[in-house]
Amino acid sequence: MADVSQTPANVKLKGTDTQRNVTRERKAGETITQGQPYYISETDSLAYQTDANDGVAKAAAQGIAITPAAANGRFIGCEEGPIDIGGTLVVGTIYVVSVTKGGIAPSTDLTTGNYVTPLGTATTSSTLELLPKPSGVQKP
Repeated sequence: MADVSQTPANVKLKGTDTQRNVTRERKAGETITQGQPYYISETDSLAYQTDANDGVAKAAAQGIAITPAAANGRFIGCEEGPIDIGGTLVVGTIYVVSVTKGGIAPSTDLTTGNYVTPLGTATTSSTLELLPKPSGVQKP
């Protein structure tokens, strides 16, 4: 498989009961596009695009951006709950931080040395039940 091909304009909180979603305003340390997972840097407390093969800190996803941001701009991130990912998912598949910066991939795409950070499980062909769980573990 490959990374989820997303249409940023289609990324949004899912359903009518958005009270289940945990959202938070964040400040970006670089440009972040809607639909990209982000981590929070311990150095400057800013949000950056995740990357599963560039160290444990960069793989530790906090959430997925539901609005875009320029560097030093603010955005809204969803950190838990159902989200329309803006792309096609396979129901029942666990999705993770990709080895492509800012990408989302099925867990089966990770290879030796990649850091494993589950983002959530696809509950429909467009909905990810988001619950990021950074493991800090590299795939053997």
